Amino acid sequence: MKNFTSILCAIVLVTLLAACHDTETYADQKKRERTAIKAFIQEQGINVISESEFKRDSITDSSKKEFVLFENTGVYMQIVRKGCGKKIEQGETANVLCRFNEYNLLTDSLILSNNILAFSSIPDKMTVTNTLGTFTASFISGIMTSQYQTTAVPAGWLVPLSYVNVGRMVEEGDQLAKVRIIVPHSQGTSAALANVTPCYYEITYERGL
Repeated sequence: MKNFTSILCAIVLVTLLAACHDTETYADQKKRERTAIKAFIQEQGINVISESEFKRDSITDSSKKEFVLFENTGVYMQIVRKGCGKKIEQGETANVLCRFNEYNLLTDSLILSNNILAFSSIPDKMTVTNTLGTFTASFISGIMTSQYQTTAVPAGWLVPLSYVNVGRMVEEGDQLAKVRIIVPHSQGTSAALANVTPCYYEITYERGL
């Protein structure tokens, strides 16, 4: 009888714990997200600078691990390379090729990448339009649209386009624009939005044909 009671208590405890997990609120999930982002920043030794500091020269010093925080979106950005070529101009629509690594900050794991050998010749391709300084985009092809079953481009991916050049490597010494960004769920993929998952990306941008 004593053993039966112990087993029954264990079952009740497991049930209660499961119920607590199932009733996790959106506020709880956002708190978990903020904690994960803060932990990543601390672990990586990131130096967060303000938009006002950043806009003095639109530069983040990689040697100092500087990331600018955009308060209105919660996106953190480091410009590793400004890139060759020119920015996507107001009123212009351009094809942009991206190579990226996508990491889940809750689990500290790689989710998706087209920087591996199997996808070495297949960058993700999106069409981007600049309308009065606001960028909109849709994926045309690549593993992002295959993985998430949508052509929607995460809003966080578009934030750097106001500050980097999107060109093609033509001359010796030319380099593609490269950024690192921390993206909260509200600016991320459909899966990130549904699961309140913050992600970290390393992305290069190249002007397509």
